[in-house]
Amino acid sequence: MSKYALHIKNQLLSIIESIAAEPEKFVLRPGKDFTRNRKLPFEEVMKMLLSMEGGCLDSELLNHFGFTLSTASASAFVQQRTKILPAAFRHLFYEFVSGLKNLKTFEGYRLLAFDGSDIHLPLNPNDAKTYYETKGKKGYNLLHLNALYDLHNKIYLDASLQPGKKQHERKALTQMMDRSPLKEDVLLICDRGLESYNVLAHIEEKAWKYLIRVKDVDSTGIWSKLKLPETNQFDVNVDLILTRKLNNEIRAHQDEFRNLHTGTPFDYLTESDFYLMSFRAVRVEIEEGTYHCFITNLSADQFSADDVKEFYHMRWGIETSFRELKHALGLVSFHSKKTECVTQEVFAKLVMYNFCSTITLNVVIKQPKGKFPYQVNYTRAIQICRKFFMSFAHPPDIEALIRKYILPVRPSRSYPRKVKSRTFVSFLYRVA
Repeated sequence: MSKYALHIKNQLLSIIESIAAEPEKFVLRPGKDFTRNRKLPFEEVMKMLLSMEGGCLDSELLNHFGFTLSTASASAFVQQRTKILPAAFRHLFYEFVSGLKNLKTFEGYRLLAFDGSDIHLPLNPNDAKTYYETKGKKGYNLLHLNALYDLHNKIYLDASLQPGKKQHERKALTQMMDRSPLKEDVLLICDRGLESYNVLAHIEEKAWKYLIRVKDVDSTGIWSKLKLPETNQFDVNVDLILTRKLNNEIRAHQDEFRNLHTGTPFDYLTESDFYLMSFRAVRVEIEEGTYHCFITNLSADQFSADDVKEFYHMRWGIETSFRELKHALGLVSFHSKKTECVTQEVFAKLVMYNFCSTITLNVVIKQPKGKFPYQVNYTRAIQICRKFFMSFAHPPDIEALIRKYILPVRPSRSYPRKVKSRTFVSFLYRVA
């Protein structure tokens, strides 16, 4: 048995116990809910929500109770879970991730990525904030998950949920940065759509480094008003003075000033202030005839344009994490239609993802002889770690099992990205 895996498990269980010890902070009716002895007490309900997979609710309950006659009914479970506020799982998420120690860095930086992903909900045409009506087709409901992800340690550091029609990734990002407790050097990597002067200012005020892909010069983005070289590739410094004022002097020096409309969000500027902003504008060839554009405050003396390209390539780790979260951990298969219960399950999956990743990254893989290096099969590792979390009498040999399932790493391979519309997995068509 791995001492480290057992330590991480005990750490998570300890936080759950501390939450269950003060249920009045996390229940719908303090002083009434979870005051009587039940087959499904507060702590047991939390553990079950953490370990649930994509099956129907009766199947999940049978697995949890070991197919015994004492298995709780689906109705009893639903009644108990609805007493718990989503805040309990948010608290569990933040407490668990803040307790993880000895996290790795890359080139001296904590590599973070921010991105969002849509989550399909059970159909509910009455929810105007999440329901999308499509002409001639069945409508659908969406939540939007915003996440701050540690690329090198493969853990989620922060997350928030927004109704599909009210999503605002830039606002979510600035809020996460403002509440982040990180003190060490940080490099934040983002994709297109998140570039804005307000986001850049928040990162600068946090004393973080950033690397953000932006739209090209022929678009309507930040680059469209910058004076940049007319070459295919370049790496230049840009200095701007941001202001909400507009007078003849500012009009005469449009290359130096950037006038922000009163409706443009910017949290560090009053009507009479100026805000100095400096960054690198980098345009680099990714493959023949294809160019990507970036803005960054990384030093050109320390990191070249090729380094910028490699850093951005690492951002793909958050896309992979969303795939594992949805399909290996079952985030596409909820067990309730209620938004509060869905929120419970989202944060429960984030906690379990961090639990599985933390254990898996500590497993040393013996590299077999061959052309390619090997890595853990994360889908199998998540399955093994979830079983380990719920096993107490005879837990599996977790490290040996994880080492058994490995895959070759082929860094030169690439495939066209297939974008397919997906819908909520119906309650009637779950794996039995």
